[in-house]
Amino acid sequence: MITISVLVTIEIPSALSLKDKRSVVRSLVVRLRQRLHVAAAETGLQDIVRAGQIGFAVVSGDRATARHQAEEARRFIDEDLIGRAEVTWVAQEEWEQEG
Repeated sequence: MITISVLVTIEIPSALSLKDKRSVVRSLVVRLRQRLHVAAAETGLQDIVRAGQIGFAVVSGDRATARHQAEEARRFIDEDLIGRAEVTWVAQEEWEQEG
């Protein structure tokens, strides 16, 4: 079993309040869950108005499938944020568990 976790930091220049920021972050998290069926959550920078951090994970029995799903989610994030926010940092880790 392969697990890939990804941490994405975004900048939200138009956010003037935490409410503005959370609407961008929350909508992205919901879309990741609904459309791509990945586990996703706001994971950090919760009190910083113009920045957010989102983590997501994919699990698969096949390394190529897991990598494809993670890359698809990354592309989705980039496309979804156009005009609203920008990805500033990404970290990705992979684990393999023998079963």
